Amino acid sequence: MTGLDRNQAPKTRQMAANRTALVASLDVGTSKIACMIARLKPCPPSEALRGRSHAVELIGYSQIQSRGVKSGAVVDMGEAEQAVRHAVSLAERMAKVRVESVLLSVSAGRLQGQLIEASADIKGGAVTAADVTRVTSTGMKHATPHGRTVLHALPVGYSLDGVKGIRDPRGMVASQFGVDMNVVTADATVARNLMLVVERCHLNVEAMAASPYVAGLSVLTDDETDLGAAVVEMGAGTTTMAIYSGGRFVHASGFAVGGQHITMDLARGLGCCIADAERIKTLYGTVLTGGSDARETMTVPTAGDNDRDFPQVVSRATIANIVRQRAEEIFEMVRDRLADSPFAAEPRARVVLSGGASQLNGLAELGTQILGRPVRIGRPLGFGRLPSEAKSASFAVPSGLLVYPQYAHLEHVEPRHTRQLKTGTDDGYFGKVGRWLREGF
Repeated sequence: MTGLDRNQAPKTRQMAANRTALVASLDVGTSKIACMIARLKPCPPSEALRGRSHAVELIGYSQIQSRGVKSGAVVDMGEAEQAVRHAVSLAERMAKVRVESVLLSVSAGRLQGQLIEASADIKGGAVTAADVTRVTSTGMKHATPHGRTVLHALPVGYSLDGVKGIRDPRGMVASQFGVDMNVVTADATVARNLMLVVERCHLNVEAMAASPYVAGLSVLTDDETDLGAAVVEMGAGTTTMAIYSGGRFVHASGFAVGGQHITMDLARGLGCCIADAERIKTLYGTVLTGGSDARETMTVPTAGDNDRDFPQVVSRATIANIVRQRAEEIFEMVRDRLADSPFAAEPRARVVLSGGASQLNGLAELGTQILGRPVRIGRPLGFGRLPSEAKSASFAVPSGLLVYPQYAHLEHVEPRHTRQLKTGTDDGYFGKVGRWLREGF
C-alpha cells in the first residue's frame, strides 16, 4: 500500500445499476445524531433528478440528542460511542434489519475545497484510463497538506493540449492532457476520531462525505446545480458550504459557528439556563421583528437555583433582536466565503439553506437581504414515503448520504494495492480502512 492511501478517507464502490442495496447513513452532529436506513431500488432515469439511478425507500430512521461532540468534532469518545450505538439501534429496530456498515458525514475539521489543475505529457498519443488515474492522483497528492485527509477528489473538467471543456478524454489524441479537480479536505485527526467512534460500535465506515456536498445531493434541483448554487448547511456547531456550478460540485468551505451559538447568546442575554434558551429558540426563534413584538411579553425562568428568584418578563422583540444579531453575523461570514469562491462569478446562482438552524423563522428573507441573492430553505427531494419529521431541512445531510452512493463513481479513488486486487475479496477494502486508522496514529 502506498503512503498516499492514508491521505484519503474511505470511499464507497460504484452502485450496480440493476441491483437493490441496503444502505445506512449516520450524521453525527453537535446537537443531534441522525441515522437513516433505506433500500435503494433501481429506477428509470427521472427528468427531475437526472443523476439518480436508484429510488430511495426509507425503512428506518432515528434522531436523538448528541453527546460527546462539540462543533462537529468528537470531544468525548465514550459518550459519543454510546449515543451512536443508541441512534443506530433505534433505526435498526424500526427497519427490522442489522446494520454492518454506514455512510458517515463530516462537518468539522475546517472543510476546505481547492480547485487545482494537473497535467502530464501523453506518450502513446491517445489518452488511456491509466493516464487519467495517474494525473488525477498526482493532482490530489499536491493538494493535500500535511495533517489533512481527502474527503472528495472530483474531476470538474479535462483539457487536451490546452483546449478545455472536454467531458471524457479517454481514447482522444493529444500530446498533453490536463484535469481540473475539486479536492475537498478536512483535518485528519477530526475525521479519524469520528471514524474511530463508529468502529468502536462494531460498524464499518463504508465512506465519509462532506456534509454540505451530500446536503446538496438531497435538496438541489437539476436546474440549480446547472445554473449554479450554494448549499449552506447550518448545523448547531458548524456552518458549511458547497458550491455547485455547471452541474458539478466545485468548492467547499466552513466555519465553527452555528445554531448553538444563538442558544448561548439567548442564555446569556436573558439570564436563563441553556435548556430554556434552546426551548425559547425552537418555539419563538425568529429574525423578524414586527410592531406587536415590543408589546408581546413572556416569562423566562432565571438560571439561578434559588427558588425565590422571580421569573423575568421579556418582550418577543428582545428575543428576536438577540437571534437576529447572531444570524446576521453567520450570514456575513457566509458572504465573505462565497465571495472567495467560484460562486461569485455565477450571476444567476442562488443560495439554498439546509440544516436544523436554517429553520428559524424569517431566515431566508434575512439571507436574501445580506447575501444579495435569492435564498430558499432546502428540503429532501425525490424520496418516497418520508415521514413528516424527516421531510425537514434538518434531515438534508442523512438523506443526502443515502443518495451519495449513486454519485460515488464521479470521484477519484486512489488505486488499491495490487496484491489486494488479485485476491478478489472484500478483505482489501476493509483492511484498508483499518490500516488508514492505524497508520495515522
